[in-house]
Amino acid sequence: KESHWGLFVVDLETGETLYEHQPNQMFAPASVTKLFSVAAALDELGGDYRFQTPVYTRGKRHESGVLDGDLILVGQGDLSFGGRTDEQGRIAFQNVDHTYASPINIGDWTRPDPLGALKDLARQIAAAGVKEVRGEVLVDDRLYDHAESTGSGPRRLTPVMLNDNLLDVRISPGTEPGRPAHVEWRPQGTAIHVDAQVETGSAKSSPTIYLYASPSGLTVRGSVAVDGPSRVVGYEFENPALAVRALFIDCLRSAGVKVNASPLRVGPATLPPLGDYGPDKPLAVHTSPPFSESAKLILKVSHNLQASTLPLLLATRHKKRTLDDGLRLQAAFLAKAGVDVATISFGGGAGGDRGDYVTPAATVALLRHMYKHRDFAAYREALPVLGVDGTLAKAVRGDSPARGKVRAKTGTYTVGNRLNQSTVLLSKALGGYAECRSGRTVAFAVFCNLVHLNKQRDAAAIGSTLGEMCEVMVNEL
Repeated sequence: KESHWGLFVVDLETGETLYEHQPNQMFAPASVTKLFSVAAALDELGGDYRFQTPVYTRGKRHESGVLDGDLILVGQGDLSFGGRTDEQGRIAFQNVDHTYASPINIGDWTRPDPLGALKDLARQIAAAGVKEVRGEVLVDDRLYDHAESTGSGPRRLTPVMLNDNLLDVRISPGTEPGRPAHVEWRPQGTAIHVDAQVETGSAKSSPTIYLYASPSGLTVRGSVAVDGPSRVVGYEFENPALAVRALFIDCLRSAGVKVNASPLRVGPATLPPLGDYGPDKPLAVHTSPPFSESAKLILKVSHNLQASTLPLLLATRHKKRTLDDGLRLQAAFLAKAGVDVATISFGGGAGGDRGDYVTPAATVALLRHMYKHRDFAAYREALPVLGVDGTLAKAVRGDSPARGKVRAKTGTYTVGNRLNQSTVLLSKALGGYAECRSGRTVAFAVFCNLVHLNKQRDAAAIGSTLGEMCEVMVNEL
């Protein structure tokens, strides 16, 4: 009875309102926020845009292959930095991303090598004839002012993000209780030390996994049930640039380049003036998949870290540096798109900020604009498909008539109610497109805010209700 609902459905061809309930009231959108940040980034960058990450030299290169100076990797905002790129040049994803994985939330890492970009750059440098680097190896991460992500997952927004700034640890049970569990981690490098002592627990026992940072690396302790699945947990790098530097040195050495600098220590070197690398071309460049692939990752799995970075990337395109700069540019895009910006409040690009509010009408206005946008195909393909993939993979049963007919962004935002030792669902939301049995294509937005949950799984039940509403749209409109 305390809950707050809003719903707006519009025929995309005629603009006719098919259903409305409080369409002009403000709601917490949770990750439906990503519809707005991805749209603004697609409009600015284009779906075909590719990030390029260069490596420059500083100092004298000798014909012998010796670089009497430094290598400098310059972060340019590549969101996945080669760590998810598969053999087809696409960005791989799991329906439950490793950034959300935990002892109680089963996720997994993708198959591509998280060191893919660094290995690519190292191979290029070796192929260019560099045999020895006598100076430093540095990472320039000054593209924008560092900020924090909103929502769960890794927090640090940095211009070079390797493996989403995470050290992933996967723990699999042993053959019988009391035996050591199998522990593996990635990325691996000479500067990464993991001390793991995890036991195999009894059948159906609850997993208990703890990660502790130490001066020499990471300590992993706990237990997993003998009949349970493998579990992935992540530890966020405290200094992502230094982690990338250390791993880059490892990759250079593996490629046959002698590096005098230690991955364990940064020498007394300074970076050039901001943005000033002179007239020389970079020695090596790593090129990302098209941005449409990044959009797909962000929307399919609701990737908070990368979505939070999008306003900063908007800012850098206009020679600005801050999150506030990027959000102002996003507001300008929305106003130009015909969205009533006065009805929207955003504190970030991902959802989960306490200042995030939108109306169903504003959400549908954005969806209608993107329907006629030059990059609509990329926008549409990036959305989770009901009953098929991403965060909508399990929202309806396998034989649902709406399965495959709805593409939409989900949102879930809960907070703890410490007074009653329970949970409050601040937002359960869904916004996107539906192909109806009548032949209509509709844009819709539905928000449910402020629900007391007796159990955490009650949030999933509300998600199922949204799935049922999609079935009604598909069958009846």
